[in-house]
Amino acid sequence: MNSGPILFCGDPHGVFRHIIAAAHHTNASAVVLLGDMEPQRPLHLELAPLIEQPVWFIHGNHDADSDELWMRIWGSELADRNVHGKVVELPNGLRLAGLGGVFREAVWYPSASAAREGAPAFRTREEHARTTPRQDRWHGGPHRRHWGTIYPEDIDSLADLQADILVSHEAPGYHQNGFPLLDDLVRAMGVRLAVHGHHHDALDSSGVWEVQGFESRGVGLRGVNALWPDGHWEVVVPGELDAERAGRYRST
Repeated sequence: MNSGPILFCGDPHGVFRHIIAAAHHTNASAVVLLGDMEPQRPLHLELAPLIEQPVWFIHGNHDADSDELWMRIWGSELADRNVHGKVVELPNGLRLAGLGGVFREAVWYPSASAAREGAPAFRTREEHARTTPRQDRWHGGPHRRHWGTIYPEDIDSLADLQADILVSHEAPGYHQNGFPLLDDLVRAMGVRLAVHGHHHDALDSSGVWEVQGFESRGVGLRGVNALWPDGHWEVVVPGELDAERAGRYRST
């Protein structure tokens, strides 16, 4: 078994060279992409050099921005590596779960200050699809952009599972734009480490880990971070905005 680290890769936004280089340099045991991949070619072609490393990913909101992007990901030969809504076992035995997409007001924005005071407009994609004009439905569901939207059914199904690591596009509650609801999900799943992308931040949240009951880590824009077998966390490739955002942290 490969004894290298698990790599967590912040929003690539169409750039993958640094991920491939980091995976080869660290002899990574697995590579996990945190959404907003926006590949210029089918995802399996973008990541073809990673034949020795298992690749997993979650989708981000921008991955459903166009029909072409949708096809490059959900139509890719790596489509079954989307860990959204499920748990997979990594080569080192850790269980990885995923929650892709973002909260959107049109479906569900779980905040008391939001429209409907945080109540969902739809609990499931099927329910949403029934109200979507037929010409706007995408592969039997609601509009294509909502393949990048979180529904209550996604949270409910994950809450019944157990995992060691949860990767999400949205941030848990520690982040100023995060969601305490995800803290509840993490604890319900018995997760010890929550890793997210989306906000392009890699902020130090260690001051609230004890209160949260788990470690939370963000990975910056096109950043690559490594979780080594001994539990050590290392920034392999700093995010492009990490230095200027280092002081932007609001504890809960």
